[in-house]
Amino acid sequence: MRHFLNPLDFTVGELDEVLDLADEIRQNPERYSQVCKGKKIATLFYEPSTRTRLSFEAAMLNLGGSVLGFATADSSSATKGESVSDTIRIVSCYADICAMRHPKEGAPLVASLKSSIPVINAGDGGHQHPTQTLTDLCTIRSLKGRLSDLTIGLCGDLKFGRTVHSLISALVRYPHIRFVLISPDALRIPSYIRDNTLIKNKIPFKEVQRLEDVMPELDILYMTRVQKERFFNEEDYIRMKDSYILDAEKMKLAREDMLVLHPLPRVNEISVEVDDDPRAAYFKQVQFGVYARMALIMTLLGLGGK
Repeated sequence: MRHFLNPLDFTVGELDEVLDLADEIRQNPERYSQVCKGKKIATLFYEPSTRTRLSFEAAMLNLGGSVLGFATADSSSATKGESVSDTIRIVSCYADICAMRHPKEGAPLVASLKSSIPVINAGDGGHQHPTQTLTDLCTIRSLKGRLSDLTIGLCGDLKFGRTVHSLISALVRYPHIRFVLISPDALRIPSYIRDNTLIKNKIPFKEVQRLEDVMPELDILYMTRVQKERFFNEEDYIRMKDSYILDAEKMKLAREDMLVLHPLPRVNEISVEVDDDPRAAYFKQVQFGVYARMALIMTLLGLGGK
């Protein structure tokens, strides 16, 4: 039995196999419509979510399986003081696999230590979001045709952005990757990512504050929202929330084949006028996320690619 708590839980070869399977599912969905018949996924979401929770549920339903779970901590026994360890032991009696989102870093890891079913980290605090990374890799590879030789701009909340942390961890294992880190000083990438991931692996990167200055050199622009829920006081959030807004004028500075990604939800960091630009890929990204999670569920359940 395996869990998926961090992108590094899978080797590059294993990730590529999952992405190959996702691509096969995308091209031949009917072939996989009953692969998980009789199987159940539990979605244990202690934090609000639209895309990730519904994506997991759609993925399992598309595979012919069933879904159970809760959408907020308030609707679970956590309100009565039940621990994550006890919850996962109970849920292991009901389901074959689970996806857990929790505001505390490491909660899915704690669950995995007591679980008798595979645990998928669907986001733990500001730490990791590995299935969003799987979605991002699937999107980039499908639309760009590769996961190497790319200059990737990461813009916005790089301090608390778990999607950014996971994506960096995954992409540093591919050849000829370069990062441009675009953020205000207060939201810079954490030192443990900078030192232990980028510098340790000798990955070229630079940190800048102005998006306009680097737009022409990017193959991928990965926008993120400033997350109100990660701030301890509203004044800091208000001061930071409008740091970067991607609009049509800024898009004129970009290459014709640059892609704009965003893990969503967006607030105002991408103007709606960008939505009709053919380089805007964030809604396609949502669909790729369903295929990626279908492939991951099959892989963790040992159902292979057939």
